[in-house]
Amino acid sequence: MPPPKAQKIDLSSAYPCPCRRQGQLVPIALTEAFGCQRCQQIFVVKQDDPTTIEQLSTSYPYKRTWYWTGHQWSTARRRLGISYWVFTVGLSLLILMPLIIWLSLAKPDLNLLLWAIATFLIAVVPAFIAWLALYRD
Repeated sequence: MPPPKAQKIDLSSAYPCPCRRQGQLVPIALTEAFGCQRCQQIFVVKQDDPTTIEQLSTSYPYKRTWYWTGHQWSTARRRLGISYWVFTVGLSLLILMPLIIWLSLAKPDLNLLLWAIATFLIAVVPAFIAWLALYRD
């Protein structure tokens, strides 16, 4: 099922809060911003995309954004750039190439296989954690 289509945000309407379902976003006078009556967070409509709001006052390290579907807010996911993938593949090859060469020169052994698995996990787990950190909402 395709994601719902985003709708333009009306600056004079009230919306449910995307952070807490009980809160209500109300327009702040003379601005292009909304404030939640319950959690006291401030959200602004993005200049380049009038269907998306961005959370301003937060201790969250990444700016959180949502788009309005007409009935609810959906998280706007960031696209990972090509440079991130090139970096990840290059780093993985840099770490895994010595392992591949070492395995091709060594005799097969159970101890060697355990070291190979450990080395692989040491290379893959941090890359996966970095991917999760960059891709989270």
